Amino acid sequence: MATQFLDYHLVGLYTRYSSWTARVEAVLEYFKIPHTHQFIKLSETKAHSPTGLVPILHIKSLNTTITDSLSICEFLAESHPDLPLWPKDRKLRALARSAASQMHSGFAVLRNTFHTNFLARYTGNVPISSDAVAEIEKMFGIWEAARTVTKERLAELGEVDEGFLFGGFSIADAFFWPILWRFRSYGVPLDTAGPDALAWMEKMWNDPVFRALGDRYYGQAKDPESQIAHYDDIYRGREDIQYSLFPQDWAFSVPGK
Repeated sequence: MATQFLDYHLVGLYTRYSSWTARVEAVLEYFKIPHTHQFIKLSETKAHSPTGLVPILHIKSLNTTITDSLSICEFLAESHPDLPLWPKDRKLRALARSAASQMHSGFAVLRNTFHTNFLARYTGNVPISSDAVAEIEKMFGIWEAARTVTKERLAELGEVDEGFLFGGFSIADAFFWPILWRFRSYGVPLDTAGPDALAWMEKMWNDPVFRALGDRYYGQAKDPESQIAHYDDIYRGREDIQYSLFPQDWAFSVPGK
């Protein structure tokens, strides 16, 4: 039996610490695009990437390497037109691209304040600045607006709404997936999120593909080689903030539901 040719090889940081790599992995896994992957340490990035940044995707058949998570996902969408990596409807596709781009290039306060450690749990006097609150509210607004316009548009078209941001799962959902973990880690209050945004969060947390990805993050934590100490317990030394890890069987619950 011939061995299947795997054209794509993803190289990135261990995904329990890397929102950038986790986005690409989410797209590859959800759409079952065959690939291999290699997770590396921060100290190893320059040995693998021409820019010193990851993730990167090696495309063997083209003998080339692509950097940047959005560029990689756009390449995958172009290379697999049979798969709905972006919504098929032109209006929803434009809105999905806009949402993903906002996440890709914006929300600097959330990025720089709430460092990625998917398994971390901070309790106590966790600081959330007014600038961070403003970005959180903007995030909730993007999700709520996406669901509102999507429900209306798919009803017009007579098409099924699967409950993701723009109907079916797309690159836009993958780009916001890591922020859900950030919100969980830092105990971000969700009481100002609209009902449609909360329903989307619940959809993502309970989807079997993403539950399996979560299990992978916990699996990585069993390997000491995966640890990036810089991102563990970023409030160490502060007695008013406690650090722990969420249990693997944690489940999302909609506030007030």
